Amino acid sequence: MEKKLRLLWVFIMLFYSYSLNVEGRHHISKKSKSKSVISYAPSPVEVSVNQPSPPSATSSPPSNVVPSDPSYGGGPALNPDDCVFDVMEYGAVGDGSTDDTDAFVAAWKAACQVESAVLLAPADRTFMITSTIFSGPCKPGLEFRVNGVLMPPEGPDCWPKEDSNKQWLVFYRLDNMSFTGTGTIEGNGEQWWELPCKPHRGPNGSTLPGPCDSPTMIRFFMSSNLVVRGLRIQNSPMFHMKFDGCEGVLIDQLSISSPKLSPNTDGIHIENTKSVGIYNSVIANGDDCISIGPGSSNIEIEAVTCGPSHGISIGSLGVHHSQACVSNITVRNAIIRDSDNGVRIKTWQGGSGSVTGLSFDTIQMENVRNCIIIDQYYCLTKGCRNETSAVYVRDISYRNIKGTYDVRSAPIHFACSDTIACTNITMSEVELLPHEGELVEDPFCWNAYGIQQTLTIPPIDCLQDGMPQAIGEAVEYACST
Repeated sequence: MEKKLRLLWVFIMLFYSYSLNVEGRHHISKKSKSKSVISYAPSPVEVSVNQPSPPSATSSPPSNVVPSDPSYGGGPALNPDDCVFDVMEYGAVGDGSTDDTDAFVAAWKAACQVESAVLLAPADRTFMITSTIFSGPCKPGLEFRVNGVLMPPEGPDCWPKEDSNKQWLVFYRLDNMSFTGTGTIEGNGEQWWELPCKPHRGPNGSTLPGPCDSPTMIRFFMSSNLVVRGLRIQNSPMFHMKFDGCEGVLIDQLSISSPKLSPNTDGIHIENTKSVGIYNSVIANGDDCISIGPGSSNIEIEAVTCGPSHGISIGSLGVHHSQACVSNITVRNAIIRDSDNGVRIKTWQGGSGSVTGLSFDTIQMENVRNCIIIDQYYCLTKGCRNETSAVYVRDISYRNIKGTYDVRSAPIHFACSDTIACTNITMSEVELLPHEGELVEDPFCWNAYGIQQTLTIPPIDCLQDGMPQAIGEAVEYACST
């Protein structure tokens, strides 16, 4: 009997031990080794005026306080598991004078074939490359990281004759790609700004006839799910950064700068592009801080400081009788200082289409000449005729816009088309006082309809109530939503 009990006990212990092992196999698995993924690329930033969606979890959430300067994270530190393609290993010299274009192209081609690869321009080096198109498609997660200085040839005389003088760095047909770093993209734009065909650069302050091509510094074209973060971008010959035909763009913690009088140096230009978030950045330049062109929608701009500049502009739109469609743009928690304009909508006579669903919320103006402006008579010469068709501007909200203005112009200016009125303009908590001098008590309105939810300073009694009896050709020219 005792022997049987002993055998039974052994059997129970063996069974219990086996059960533990089986249970362990269900809960413990050996983690396969894989390299770290260094892509910030979010899903597209979906934005609506009434209830903007937050940035994706991979992006930096905008802070409640507008920064005076961005913090330059530039991405995580490299670690041994990263698949790094250092341009120095592909023949780059990095002395600021040697042409390193071939090395960057070779490193790009190699990195393009590897998932989550890092093309690295290392710190403490200055790389000069000529006009180059970095094209895809590439494996997802590719990061172009600039920790040193990257720059083009210095001025038009040094620009290779065979290269396009309309663009410098072009990123084409890419998905899930990031452009980051702690370094500087230097545009060497001074000699381009002094060309006699630039505004007021000719003899006796004149402007000589063009063409007057100058390269856009960085262009993203026909690409999606992009991240640009942490870089200093400065002194561009023309636009600093342009997005054309893209979808899903996150821009965060950039510093963009060029002198106040540098011509056509827009900070960030967006056209034919959807789902864009621009956050935590400082932009000072000689033209629009951020410009939004036709075909753009679902754009959120938050915690951005502009100035000096020409402000944040929607347009210009409708040039040469073209159709322009812009919708769902939100600008909030921004500072605009020492600028010719604050928040501006500008359209040409004779255009068509619509601008709709714009929200300007919590913006601090500091010595701004035209704080709030809609200009449907935009023209670069004195020969523009008044025409019957126009881009239809409607559903525009200005809330909590406060600060000071330059008294040379009225701080609020609504100049809408004779035939197609601006409608559903909402003003709330708008308080603008002179930076110096006496209060300008005569805001300008022409064919503009809307409401004041609170008393506006200065009062804007010229804004008409309700809706016009006829919108003219607005229905015909409005964009489908």
